[in-house]
Amino acid sequence: MSDTVERFSNRVENYVKYRPSYPPEVLDLFHNEMFLQTDSVIADVGSGTGISAKIFLENGNKVYGVEPNKAMREAAEVFLQDFSQFESVEGTSENTNLPDKSVNFIVAAQAFHWFDPEKTRPEFRRILRGNGFVALIWNERQLDTTPFLRGYEEILKKYGTDYEKVRHDHLDEKIFEVFFQTEFSHKSFLNVQTVDFEGLKGRMLSSSYMPGEDDKVFEPMIAELRDLFEKYAENGKIEILYNTNIYYTRF
Repeated sequence: MSDTVERFSNRVENYVKYRPSYPPEVLDLFHNEMFLQTDSVIADVGSGTGISAKIFLENGNKVYGVEPNKAMREAAEVFLQDFSQFESVEGTSENTNLPDKSVNFIVAAQAFHWFDPEKTRPEFRRILRGNGFVALIWNERQLDTTPFLRGYEEILKKYGTDYEKVRHDHLDEKIFEVFFQTEFSHKSFLNVQTVDFEGLKGRMLSSSYMPGEDDKVFEPMIAELRDLFEKYAENGKIEILYNTNIYYTRF
């Protein structure tokens, strides 16, 4: 667990600045199909720098941001300092440090693939109130729908240290069946992130599997990224396309 907890510690600044948020359809889904109310209490487990928590805070919800990584937790506390309904909690998916039956929703955004499902399930059951929902959310980057995205994927494969091992699109619905142990729903929405070169560079370097500035391959990697950007950018910007996938059920 400690390895997965700490692997983002040196990525926090780029994560805060350059990771995409989520499209408005996500909140609509919570309202329309999971009956989210403004007084609903949310546990955002693996809350990172607070990107997903912000959606619910802006809706007026109380949000517990449960995050084991100190650097990311502190970044969230700064990022969300204007929201009085946000409470930062040091905890993991296996031990959230939240009271029994304390939340109406459990959200895990960009995080479930780091969890141990068997150890997480009883903890989620413990903190969730009756008829509560669990929602697992990912922004999954499209890999080959544009020439730019195909080139970007090749750079990640070439330079990523353990990219093929940790990428979360290895998850399939069988994993969710085992975890939820009941029927679940799946919705997908298009999400578009428009960035300049610094945004593209920061987005790439926010990933835990990419080499840092002290690595000997860093300079040639960035040079390839710049060449790719300049080849396909329009008016100094490029679009990164994602599918925002949500798997959800009453737990």
